[in-house]
Amino acid sequence: MKRKIVGFNQDDESHWRAELVCGHYQHVRHDPPLTTRQWVLTEEGRASRIGLELDCKRCDEDEVTSQVSEERA
Repeated sequence: MKRKIVGFNQDDESHWRAELVCGHYQHVRHDPPLTTRQWVLTEEGRASRIGLELDCKRCDEDEVTSQVSEERA
């Protein structure tokens, strides 16, 4: 489910994560060569991504759980 980025913060291991409008978080690591996200390393880069959408896997999981619960009711 697509959710907009509303901010950024760091987890306990200092990895950057995007805060989504739904209240969930998603890591946005710069981990070359697997993942290249140099923009996450600067405040300006992170600010440029505010408002963009990411897939929120937790919202997807919550939706599936709700659908299963409704089917069983």
